[in-house]
Amino acid sequence: MSGRYAERTDVSSDRSRAEIERVLQRYGATAFQYGWTIGVAAIMFEIAGRRILFRLPLPDPNERRFTHTPGKGLLRDQAAREKEYEQAVRQRWRALALVIKAKLEATAAGITTVEQEFLAHILLPDGRTVGEHVTPAIAAAYESGQMPALLPGGES
Repeated sequence: MSGRYAERTDVSSDRSRAEIERVLQRYGATAFQYGWTIGVAAIMFEIAGRRILFRLPLPDPNERRFTHTPGKGLLRDQAAREKEYEQAVRQRWRALALVIKAKLEATAAGITTVEQEFLAHILLPDGRTVGEHVTPAIAAAYESGQMPALLPGGES
């Protein structure tokens, strides 16, 4: 796929994470955390009394786009595989930095609120995000045509 934001960036993932942390501090975040596991990286921060969690899905390094050349589909050597994979990871981190900066600027400008901008990523007490909590209900509402209750035991 071509035309992606920062698809050929040379900004390292580390620099993008550091940039995200600096931006969060500038806009008033009171905490920041970063971690990763196979296939996903995550950042969490607190701002305006809310804990926000972004999970960044990472590509599988064994995907054909990394293991083979475009066009003829020739097998890449290990160094070329790693280079292409790292490029894809850098692109995702740049995109995440852009999204977070845009959301924070929109809230600072009074266009929207922290809750509105980060709603899907607000972490709930049960460890799920609002998005993870409501996505199944949204799908069910579209399938059935019925609005779900906003709260358990409540009426729609």
